[in-house]
Amino acid sequence: MSFDPDWLDLRAPADDAARDPWLLASARACLLGSPDALALDLGAGTGATVRAVAASGVRWRLLDHDPELLARAAERVPGAETVVADLARLDCVDLSDVRLVTASALLDLAGAAWLDALADRLAAAGTALYAALSYDGRLDWTPAHPGDAAVALAFNRHQHGDKGLGGPALGPDAARYLAAALARRGYRVRLGLSPWRLAPGPLLDALLDGIAGAATEAGADTSAWRQARAATTFGSVGHLDIFALPGFASAQSKTTSVSSP
Repeated sequence: MSFDPDWLDLRAPADDAARDPWLLASARACLLGSPDALALDLGAGTGATVRAVAASGVRWRLLDHDPELLARAAERVPGAETVVADLARLDCVDLSDVRLVTASALLDLAGAAWLDALADRLAAAGTALYAALSYDGRLDWTPAHPGDAAVALAFNRHQHGDKGLGGPALGPDAARYLAAALARRGYRVRLGLSPWRLAPGPLLDALLDGIAGAATEAGADTSAWRQARAATTFGSVGHLDIFALPGFASAQSKTTSVSSP
């Protein structure tokens, strides 16, 4: 499971525009409310989450399995600690003194076992979570095309393939699964919608190519669909953000869905 740094840079503006502002502000406040707070970013990539949270005076530990991505992150986030580690081994992740765990575009790659393990580790350490931009299965295109539903179904089926994080990935179901798991462990959890709103351009072209390729691998014939999805296409890709705070009794905890405009 590796990501092209050019793809991460290409998607960064869409990610920043999509993040639920209330949950992002909550994550920032969680860190600013604790002197010399330590935040751990899982699957840190080039450090986009750190730049989005933009909380001054916070110590950051960036964890990723890809040393080349972490080298870029170190250049872009001066002073951050970088750790090369296998994300599949959550038992080896040190959460002592970590106030907030963050992640972006990661949860949908994980299976149920990994997400349960993450919930257990967070609860045991009493650590808050901000996890943004998990794909939720919604693909909307303008203008519509007769192949949209079949391509979306095949793409979402492909999203459930094993990505190396705890078995078959939950894909579009991952964010709500983790939110429910944290709520059962006494967390106060909020969900926010963070859809990409895409106009014609390089990001949309790359995304359409990726969707068509994945859907083809899952058994769909995407040739006519991809050809139709040319320069006039506009799109929306659904994501969910999570912010979760520990310390509430299980009987009183709840999961709240927050709708975006």
